[in-house]
Amino acid sequence: MDIELLETSKKLGQLLQANGKKITTAESCTGGWIAQIITEVSGSSGWFDRGFVTYSNASKIEMLGVKLKTLEIYGAVSAETATEMASGALTFSHADCAIAVTGIAGPQGGTPDKPVGTVFIAWAYKNQKIKVIQLKLTGNRHDIRSKTVKIALEGVDIA
Repeated sequence: MDIELLETSKKLGQLLQANGKKITTAESCTGGWIAQIITEVSGSSGWFDRGFVTYSNASKIEMLGVKLKTLEIYGAVSAETATEMASGALTFSHADCAIAVTGIAGPQGGTPDKPVGTVFIAWAYKNQKIKVIQLKLTGNRHDIRSKTVKIALEGVDIA
């Protein structure tokens, strides 16, 4: 267990609880790791609604409402897809905010345009604009996924 990730999750939980908010996750390259570290925190059922693990394109479409056209034009690893994943997670949950991640953790799967370590994280909040960032992470598969989880949790901005 990564103690640093657990502490980050605990802080997020305290922030969400203090503001009476719930969160949902939509994960691809992290494979449910964000939801897992959130649910490691005792009492997380009070602030975590649900998690979507949408590794395949079909699951992104079926579970989150990502448009086939978005996947065809921009690909699964894109700001556009991350944005639609976050929006869909909010739509299909009872949460106030969502984290969505999609990326290439490696060691295979990279291209010249989207090398291994390319990750997009989107944060969506009810009735607000969605924020999305692109990361170029380094390290092995575990490192890339771990860094993604940490950045995703730390990026939640509940006001």
